[in-house]
Amino acid sequence: MERRKNFKKDYNRGKRDHDERENVFIEETNNLEGRNPVLEALNHDRPIDKILVKKGEIEGTLKVIVAKAREKGIPVQEIDKHKMDSISVSHNNQGVIAVCPAYEYCDVQDILQNAKDKGEAPLIVILDEITDPHNLGAIIRTAECCGAHGVIIPKRRSVGLTAIVGKTSAGAVEYMPVARVTNLAQTIDELKKQNIWVACADMGGQDYYSAPLDGALAIVTGSEGKGVSRLIKDKCDFVVGIPMLGKIQSLNASVSASIIMYEALRQRRGNKK
Repeated sequence: MERRKNFKKDYNRGKRDHDERENVFIEETNNLEGRNPVLEALNHDRPIDKILVKKGEIEGTLKVIVAKAREKGIPVQEIDKHKMDSISVSHNNQGVIAVCPAYEYCDVQDILQNAKDKGEAPLIVILDEITDPHNLGAIIRTAECCGAHGVIIPKRRSVGLTAIVGKTSAGAVEYMPVARVTNLAQTIDELKKQNIWVACADMGGQDYYSAPLDGALAIVTGSEGKGVSRLIKDKCDFVVGIPMLGKIQSLNASVSASIIMYEALRQRRGNKK
């Protein structure tokens, strides 16, 4: 469409500082504790969101575990003894806990195939550093309700598919494909190669209801605190914003994502008439 070709990127190019710290999300029923269980899980490629190790005690078998985890692209986080003890259920964790997802992830290709099987232009939701499991669950719920074909999240600095996410999604996580990728920027590049436009939801962009959201589209949403990172924003084709007329100048991340998802649905339905 001509308006897509003429659509300009409009975003703040100011420098954004990155907080490299990761939050620890606890799902007791899914965690593995102890050196042997964690090592066996790594050896047998069991899905693991991240490895928690006790700060200052990376030696012996723990060195092997950390090396294997990093080789497989699994985030490793050091935490102090007090935090480790508060997380541990067995109270015999031997300085290591593997945080495992409550649900299975899919591949990005599965999401694209999902759209193809339905004979529809892809509608994908990409989440940049959403760390609140309630927000992730709510976004997955809306994505499923509005007919999106999948959700993509990064491995680092993001909550995974925990039981809390599943509960908040009201069961939508059972139907909505969720892919977890190592490099979000590279994933966006791959989507763009397949003629999928990428819209960044952030302040300073054109009002969402006047943006072209009707074709093959990926909507990128960031966290409430930091928004979409500078690197990811630069990868997007254009930026859309939601008008803020009150005293409060921001919306909950899941609310923002929902508004834009349903505008995309409205435009897609309008083009069918």
